[in-house]
Amino acid sequence: MSSGDQNLNKSALSDVNALVIVPQRKIGTKIMAAICIILLLLLARAFWKGDIGWSYVSENLFSRSVLAGVGNTIIMTFCAMIVGIVLGVVAAIMRMSDNPVLRSISVGYVWLFRGAPALLQLLLWFNLALIFPTIGIPGLFSIRTVDVMTPFVAALLGLGIQQGAYTAEVVRAGILSIDKGQMEAAQSIGMTKLRATLKIVLPQAMRVIVPPIGNETIGMVKLTSLASVIQYSEVLRSVEDIYYVNSRVIELLIVATIWYMVVVTILSILQIYIERHFSKGWGRRDASHQQPAGQALAGEAG
Repeated sequence: MSSGDQNLNKSALSDVNALVIVPQRKIGTKIMAAICIILLLLLARAFWKGDIGWSYVSENLFSRSVLAGVGNTIIMTFCAMIVGIVLGVVAAIMRMSDNPVLRSISVGYVWLFRGAPALLQLLLWFNLALIFPTIGIPGLFSIRTVDVMTPFVAALLGLGIQQGAYTAEVVRAGILSIDKGQMEAAQSIGMTKLRATLKIVLPQAMRVIVPPIGNETIGMVKLTSLASVIQYSEVLRSVEDIYYVNSRVIELLIVATIWYMVVVTILSILQIYIERHFSKGWGRRDASHQQPAGQALAGEAG
């Protein structure tokens, strides 16, 4: 390249660097934001001026029965998610097995428990004694089903088993996101397919699995409210017992809403940190290897 061309390129680059980028005036979005703020303020004013006894809200927000309901909600959420994750991982591995029987069982499990509504499953488990008055091992022991199938057990089985059906698909999607070469490399050094899945593939798939599982956990917090139908004393059931006495329905429902939002907010923050942990080393580039735009253009021109 001649010296004249180089001088011309340098002059062009200096002209480009001298340009000032003027941001576009987004008048429409500003107007929309202002309208949203006004609507939110009007909604807040309506609730504040409405016939709501806020004294009942503050009085029952930290009452013993409500706090016990919040604790039961948290316990049920984590217990049901543990059951769902264990069943989901097992069902996902069975679905990807070479054995047609295991694959069929996994497909049938997901089809059945993902298709039936959660409330219906809770009622079926809670009323299991109508079908099997006693359960046990013939000749060894038997126990009345009504003594075993308490509201806690029925809610745990109903929510946990259904969650396992959804988790199975999430785990399977995470496993499929990993390159097949990982499995082939593991098998080439003598690992079985199951061990390679648990030791090599599944840990790498956690980056894909964790976000939807976190979302399912947050959904489970709200899904536990269905257990109030089978007399499980979670937070919604607790506030129902109170407003049946004092008839302050809206105030007690606001109390339940506040606690649901608190629990969901805490879980959302935890999810962020867990996702960061499993996303280490993904999607990052060393800033020292990135060149400014002007230098890159100068290099290309040279």
